[in-house]
Amino acid sequence: MLVTGGTGLLGSWLISALLGGGAEVVALVRDDVPDAALARSGDLGRVRSVRGAVEDLAVVERALAEYGVAAVFHLAAQTIVGTARSHPVGTFEANVRGTWNLLEACRRTGTVRGIVVASSDKAYGDLGRRPYDEDDPLRGTHPYDASKACADILARGFAATYGLPVAVTRCGNLYGGGDLNWSRLIPGTIRALLRGERPVVRSTGEPVRDYLYVEDAAAFYLVLMDALLRPRPGTQVRGRAFNASPGAPVRVLDVVQHVALACGAPGLAPVVLGEARDEIAWQALSPERARRDLGWTAATSLQRGLELTVPWYRKLLGAG
Repeated sequence: MLVTGGTGLLGSWLISALLGGGAEVVALVRDDVPDAALARSGDLGRVRSVRGAVEDLAVVERALAEYGVAAVFHLAAQTIVGTARSHPVGTFEANVRGTWNLLEACRRTGTVRGIVVASSDKAYGDLGRRPYDEDDPLRGTHPYDASKACADILARGFAATYGLPVAVTRCGNLYGGGDLNWSRLIPGTIRALLRGERPVVRSTGEPVRDYLYVEDAAAFYLVLMDALLRPRPGTQVRGRAFNASPGAPVRVLDVVQHVALACGAPGLAPVVLGEARDEIAWQALSPERARRDLGWTAATSLQRGLELTVPWYRKLLGAG
């Protein structure tokens, strides 16, 4: 199996789950990330690494052909919203060109039997205060949101046009040990609290979002791939998108309180800046299709997920 973006948050946990199940894994790796969960767990040494970026079609084709890849998890992307705003072209290169390269390489190779492509809840844009389902339009307008909407459409387009065995994931906000983007709410809050500092909230603290524990997300990807490789009568997976969320959206300030409890620092109130731009006030996903067609539901509550997450950061930061 090939995993692009294997040193990212989800990629690290997904590869560990694949290795635990006895799979042979090839990882497309662009940069060394010594603090990634995959590297710190020692699992990076158990995979076959191909150096390069998804923007390079020849590298992707070589990885597929040389290792006889039959299944692909495409996670590689530029995922930082602020970076996307300040450097949109690089984001489109990674997220859009990278996706069509991956799909075209799979089409040319002709031996890949399952492809799971990561889209995002951000691809929907702002659809109002109700859970979004997979038949809703993709109205992402800002650079990151638009790039994921494009990748989403490309993936389903290759399935419809060329018969590629592709399915698309749209996950809520992922969290867990290994997220090294300190500008994100949960890792940034954990780091501040473990240092005895007040966490900083860039928004007003009122936006509502889904938060999905990373091991639940990895399990979702495995279930979806299994459905592609072993189709069940009466269930259509190929060419479709599937939301993944706990179905329990949470306000940002409430997330901070949950993190503070998990860190044992409930007395450190956040600094609320209220300066984040282009924030959607309410965004949540309906997980009904995944439950009905895949038999998947999120198993981990936010509080339990944070209890599992905080020790990883304590170790990383030497915070006892």
